[in-house]
Amino acid sequence: MIKLVALDLDDTLLDSEFKISPETARAVRTAIERGVTVTFATGRMYSSALPYALELGLDVPLITYQGALVKTSQSKEVLYHRPVPLELARELITHLFAKGFDVNLYMKDQLYAQAGNSWVEEYRKIARVPCQTVPDLLASLTTAPDKVLVIDEELKLDRLAAEVREAVGNRLHITKSKPFFLEFTHPEATKGQALATLVEKLGITRQEVMAVGDSYNDLDMLEYAGTGVAMANARPEIKAKADFVTLGNDEHGVAEAINRFVLQLNSTQPE
Repeated sequence: MIKLVALDLDDTLLDSEFKISPETARAVRTAIERGVTVTFATGRMYSSALPYALELGLDVPLITYQGALVKTSQSKEVLYHRPVPLELARELITHLFAKGFDVNLYMKDQLYAQAGNSWVEEYRKIARVPCQTVPDLLASLTTAPDKVLVIDEELKLDRLAAEVREAVGNRLHITKSKPFFLEFTHPEATKGQALATLVEKLGITRQEVMAVGDSYNDLDMLEYAGTGVAMANARPEIKAKADFVTLGNDEHGVAEAINRFVLQLNSTQPE
């Protein structure tokens, strides 16, 4: 019996217009009415995820920043926080600037970017959050950030990820949430580790968890959960690691997964 459902947001719960479909909202609310805990596990900022939680009426801890921050949606209690150490963040951003990359920086649930960042407006439209543009991002880095993000072409990001891994070893968790989003967090800031913390707090087992996602940053969460579900729009290597593949995010795939595995309704989706 599934007691906890953890949902990625972009390209999973949200459709291509960054909305929750009525079919999906209905399935989520029905699961909650039956006593199932439904939460988010997203790379988004807490402030960016919160409106969707309020839309669904969630009163639960939300896993945000890839797992760097787990914070309740109503009482605002922080259950888990793993920011990037300040000096390591400075080292990383110095390296990124030297390589010619623009940087999104997340501190105290605020987005910062240096003037001239050519990608930040695109990100802001997706996340629907304000951005503080500053003349010197390193000078503005005064506290340990929750995440550092680089947006660029996929092949360039793949090369960059390999370079940074070689330089920092296991001091950072490096993943992609989209093919063109490369994200750097604390090594203990992953969706899987944050989900394990929440499972312990709820007093349930991992076998009682269903996780749904579509991208590389969802892999450890899908592998941790007793039921790992990938979206039809996920890449083949993500689907290969999942227990099941549901419909796409524009086809109410989350509703399909909840109906099938949580509510145990008739399903049209083959195994």
